[in-house]
Amino acid sequence: MTDFAASGGSTAQCQNQNTGQGSEANVQAAIPSPGQRRETPLPWGKLSSLLAVRLSEPVNFTLILPFVYQMVRDFGVAKSPKDIAFYAGLLFTSFSVCQTLMVMHWGRLSDRIGRRPVIMIGLVGNLVSSVLLGTSKSFKAAILARSFNGLMAGNVVVVKSMVAEISDSTNRPRMMAMIPLMWNLGSVAGSAVGGLFADPANQYPRWFGNSVIFKEYPYLLPCLIGCSVTTFGLIVGLFKLEETLVFKKDVETPATSASSTEPTTPASPASSPAPAPAPATALVSASASSLTLSTENTPLLDSRPQQRGVRELLTPTVIRVMTTNVFVCVSSSMGEQAYPIFAATNTNDGGLGLSTRDIGISLAIASVAVIYLQLHITEFPIAIYVYVKNHRSAAFWNHLELVY
Repeated sequence: MTDFAASGGSTAQCQNQNTGQGSEANVQAAIPSPGQRRETPLPWGKLSSLLAVRLSEPVNFTLILPFVYQMVRDFGVAKSPKDIAFYAGLLFTSFSVCQTLMVMHWGRLSDRIGRRPVIMIGLVGNLVSSVLLGTSKSFKAAILARSFNGLMAGNVVVVKSMVAEISDSTNRPRMMAMIPLMWNLGSVAGSAVGGLFADPANQYPRWFGNSVIFKEYPYLLPCLIGCSVTTFGLIVGLFKLEETLVFKKDVETPATSASSTEPTTPASPASSPAPAPAPATALVSASASSLTLSTENTPLLDSRPQQRGVRELLTPTVIRVMTTNVFVCVSSSMGEQAYPIFAATNTNDGGLGLSTRDIGISLAIASVAVIYLQLHITEFPIAIYVYVKNHRSAAFWNHLELVY
C-alpha cells in the first residue's frame, strides 16, 4: 500500500511537471529539494558595521554636486559662464581618474595587511580630503583635494571583499545588493547636505550671518557635516569592525606531531614489537582532516595568499560583466554630474537657473526614487529570471506563447 502511494505520488508529480497545471505542481515547486540549501541568516552584527563604514564615501562624494557650479564661479577661473561646466567637469574627472589608478593597489594591499587597516586608512583619507575641499580658496586647491580624495577612495573594493568573506552562496546576493543601496542612501544625505548648508552666511543670515569662518570658507559647513559621517564610520571601524581575512597556517602532519610529543627513549626490541607502517591513505586522510580543522579555526596571519595576475582574472564572464558595468556607470555618472551644471546655469544661457538649495533637494528626491526602484521594481524581473532558470519546461514556454 505504501509502495503504491509512493509510486502514485511520483507519477502525479511527473504529470504535473509535464503539464504545468494544477495546484499540486505549485506545492511541489514550493517545497525545496533535499539538495537545496536554505538561505543562511544574515550576520547583521558584521554587516551593519560594514554598511556604516560604506556610508561615508557616497556622502562626501555627492555633497559637492549642488554647489559645484557656484564654487567654480567663485574661484574666478572661468572667463565666461559657459566655461564653468568645463572646470566643474575637471573637478569630477580628477576624483575618478585618481580612484581608477589606485583602487587595484588598495585591494592588493588589503590582501597583504588585512581588510580592516586599509578601510581605516581610506576613512582617514576621506576625512582629510573633505576638510581640504571645504577650505579651498582656489581651483588648484580644490583639484588637489578631489584628487587626494580619489587616491584614498579604495574602500569600495575592500568592503565588497569583506562582504564576500562573511557570506556564503545562499545569502551573498542579498548582502551584495545592500552595497549600492547604501550608496543611494548616502547620495540622498550628501545631496541634501550640500544643497541646504552651502554658503550658510547667505542662506541663513540669522544664524550664520556673523560667522567669520563661514564667510571666509562658504563651503566648509557641508564638508564638516560630511566629516561627521566619516568620523562615525571611523568609530564603528575601531570598535565594531572585525577583520575577515584569514590566512591559512602551515599544519604539521600527524607523524611529525606524534614524534614531537612521544619520549625519545628507545624501546627494547624484545619488549615491544616494531609497529607496522600505516597505510599511505590513512596518513593522507588524517592530514587532510587536521588541515581542514586548522584552517577553519586559525585566525592568524601566518602566510601570504598567492595572488593571481590581471590576465588570469579577466575571464570571459568577468569581461562581460565589466563591459556592462562600464556602460551603466558612464550613463549614470553623465546624468548625475551634468544635471547640477544644467540646473545651475542661468536661463539666458539655456539652463534652469535653480539655486543651490533647489538643486540639492531635487538630487535627493532623485536618489529616493532610485532606492524605491531598487527595493520594489527590480524584484519583478529578478523573480521572472529565477523562475525561468529553475523551471525550464515546455509548459512554461507554451504559457508564454499563449500570453504574448
